[in-house]
Amino acid sequence: MGRAHLFPAAPVDDALLLTHGVRFGKGLQLVNILRDLPVDLRHGRCYLPAKALAAHGLTPRDLLQPASEPRLRPLYNFWLDAAQAHLAAGWEYTNALPRACVRLRLACAWPILIGVRTLALLQTGSVLEPEPRIRVRRAEVRAWMLRSVVCYPWSPAWRRLFACASAR
Repeated sequence: MGRAHLFPAAPVDDALLLTHGVRFGKGLQLVNILRDLPVDLRHGRCYLPAKALAAHGLTPRDLLQPASEPRLRPLYNFWLDAAQAHLAAGWEYTNALPRACVRLRLACAWPILIGVRTLALLQTGSVLEPEPRIRVRRAEVRAWMLRSVVCYPWSPAWRRLFACASAR
């Protein structure tokens, strides 16, 4: 729908936009699942696959105990890497959009940059502790938004944003 209204005649790879767009959405959803794990568990919800947990000798109930984190960490890191790969596809999606669609590209870039920053924090944070909640600070969000606007006119600087935000 966006393509039809925003850039109907632009020469873009529709198949790439579709496949990478789907992965973009999966990446954002996976970041939310991983970030919200301790809160969701306390509300009786667990979005991590039961079979994968069982393969690591865990149940959702076990995850209510922060002491279970060492057993969870290999599986959790697998999902962090999957989310990172999906967001990288989202970055490719964003860069496949016509450069003239500045607002659309920025609207895609901001959740990606915030998402990869969140993944970096989850990589080193205590992910089963409900407090303090792991999140990117507002000041950092504002800084990434400003940085993306400033870098936009320079394609090489713009393309490096994802790698910079991903640095763990």
